Amino acid sequence: MPNPVTPYKNSELPKKEQVTQMFDTISGNYDNLNRVISFGIDVKWRKKVLKLVADKKPETILDIATGTGDLAILMAQTGAKKITGFDISAGMLDIGKKKIEARKLSDRIEMLLGDSENMPFEDNSFDAITVAFGVRNFENLEKGLGEILRVLKPGGIFVILETSNPTKTPFKQGYWFYTKYILPQIGRLFSKDNAAYGYLSESASVFPFGEALNNILRKVGFIEVAAMPQTFGVATIYSASKK
Repeated sequence: MPNPVTPYKNSELPKKEQVTQMFDTISGNYDNLNRVISFGIDVKWRKKVLKLVADKKPETILDIATGTGDLAILMAQTGAKKITGFDISAGMLDIGKKKIEARKLSDRIEMLLGDSENMPFEDNSFDAITVAFGVRNFENLEKGLGEILRVLKPGGIFVILETSNPTKTPFKQGYWFYTKYILPQIGRLFSKDNAAYGYLSESASVFPFGEALNNILRKVGFIEVAAMPQTFGVATIYSASKK
């Protein structure tokens, strides 16, 4: 097995602890920097996730790796009675809580600190589960996905939004150049953590996508698995369900 991609090459900490440290460090600039890096297109992708979930009319939603809560806040438009944002970074959650309070959504959205690979929820707890740009940060991907399957209700929907790699010329070459050289430089301009955006681009380049991730979802036990590439393949939305 190859060594996992981690934020800090010289650190002896496990990946999970490194990721926590990284997101705590960059939390203050994360939202604005994401808009710059994606040219704002990530907002469009999230709205597609919203539609997939809203069509199922869920009453309970779990947003894993919720970060500063952008997707959890968007999920309020589904009409769900209870939305839970769950993340390993206290720094990101603190910003998310302020955004939720400003929108007067605290009665519907709860932000909880915890490990997505060891969640404190009972089996079959949520009608819908989402995760945007978070699964590639799992220390053990299959364990994390297995936890998601456990807490998803039978017939519920699981939606992933994650970066992927374009496979067609010239988008493949252009995206490689952008993520290899441009994205880390933008990150260094805005962030005090020089390693963070190098890690985010490197982890994206090696993470399984398309049918490879579909097969992992099936292996874990998900059904009705589908991948929907977005914007020439620079991101992909995945949907799945549970028996």
